[in-house]
Amino acid sequence: MPNRSMERLIAITGGIGSGKSVVSRIVSAMGYPVYDCDTQARRLMDRSDSIKSAIAELIAPSCIINGEIDRAALSAEVFSSAEKLECLNGIVHGAVREHLAMWSSHPDRATGIRFVETAILYQSGLDTMVDEVWQVDAPEELRIQRVMARNAMSRSQVTDRIKSQDSYIPAILHRHTRLIINDGDAAVLPQVERLIDELA
Repeated sequence: MPNRSMERLIAITGGIGSGKSVVSRIVSAMGYPVYDCDTQARRLMDRSDSIKSAIAELIAPSCIINGEIDRAALSAEVFSSAEKLECLNGIVHGAVREHLAMWSSHPDRATGIRFVETAILYQSGLDTMVDEVWQVDAPEELRIQRVMARNAMSRSQVTDRIKSQDSYIPAILHRHTRLIINDGDAAVLPQVERLIDELA
């Protein structure tokens, strides 16, 4: 049963292919609520008029067609301009932080342990909102092979994504960071169970 004796928000993070979602599925199966930042960011972009207005105003009006985001046009704009990409990240990350705060404080989740899954903990500023970080790690070559098989991406595309994500990791991590190894040899479930037990 989930531990309801304390209030704590824990980030599950790690680079692409590390196995964040494996850990998220485990804690979800244990009965703990999990906020998936990728899923929620896409949902907010689809539903939020304020995000669409900000994209039209700050990036390009052509990115919004009949009240909907033209993702191809948006991608063309932001990936040709580092300034526009940073602007888009600021718009979306701010909306996700606000939505996470509301989600976390909902009466159904306001007490007890909650989790947030994110690949860009520090880039998004979510590190300032969490009490603890579970860092999921795996050897880079294994991560590359996992993502190539899962996403039909080329090796260079995966390594570029890894380098981009790693560039935002600060020299000093969150002071309450715990490591979970997902290298194909170390079983993940016992590691998660141990961390859960240590929260009691």
